[in-house]
Amino acid sequence: MLSLRRYTAADLVFQTYPIRVPSVEGNRYCQLTFCQIWENSVSSKPHRSYTNATLAALMTLARGGCYWPDCNVPIIRMIDGEPVLNLDIAHVRAFEEGGKRFDPTWSVKERNGFANLILLCTPHHKVIDGPRSNLYPTRVLLAWKIAREADGLDALEGLGDLSKADLGVMIADAQNEFLDRLGPALDEFAKTAPELASLLRTVINELTDPRVHGFGISEDALWALNDSAHALAHLQDSASMLADAANSLEHLGDSALMLKQAAIEVQSAANALSDARYGG
Repeated sequence: MLSLRRYTAADLVFQTYPIRVPSVEGNRYCQLTFCQIWENSVSSKPHRSYTNATLAALMTLARGGCYWPDCNVPIIRMIDGEPVLNLDIAHVRAFEEGGKRFDPTWSVKERNGFANLILLCTPHHKVIDGPRSNLYPTRVLLAWKIAREADGLDALEGLGDLSKADLGVMIADAQNEFLDRLGPALDEFAKTAPELASLLRTVINELTDPRVHGFGISEDALWALNDSAHALAHLQDSASMLADAANSLEHLGDSALMLKQAAIEVQSAANALSDARYGG
């Protein structure tokens, strides 16, 4: 079956010129226009064209910068509040025949594909394609690509097989890590407000008890903690009073007068906390 290729006007070159042919009467000539058409060799050259997925993968897996080892030039720069692309899309194997590291066995689509692309700052792009390009063969650029993208690719592949149970374990692990970091902070807090620190520790232990809420903090518990955080945000003055009272208690010694004064301050702090809690 004959296969026809569809062309646009930009793909073709038209040339017309007149010719004279005898008329049917034999004594006249008719002028006709002959049109010759052939493929436009300029427009038919392969074009650099990258899919949105390819560009997204490069931006994501580049981890923020140029693929040249130890180069800290970022992918994006902010200029007048607008993001501007700061790197070049470079080809491991040259896109055009005669270019550096050109491989004739690779099709145009493959040369435009993700496997053949890296991101480089302009100076490093010029270096790999410049007079010293022999120092940067295909295997070197591929090694840069693998080193830069390996962690991101492993993470993406891991997400593909992630189940709901796996996600639950990851969240629980993250919560446990947070609680491990919270412990020392509560220990320091206990030095000035031991009773309040003990209360907070009891609440946290209850929230994270798998016998009560299962593994991990429940959604209701998280919202409760969020509400508590907003409430505590307005207790700066009361907390300061409580801390001052605790400091007074620390230096009591045998002074009954100081004990009485500290008791008064503790009562004042308690009243302030109660007012803040119930809106009094």
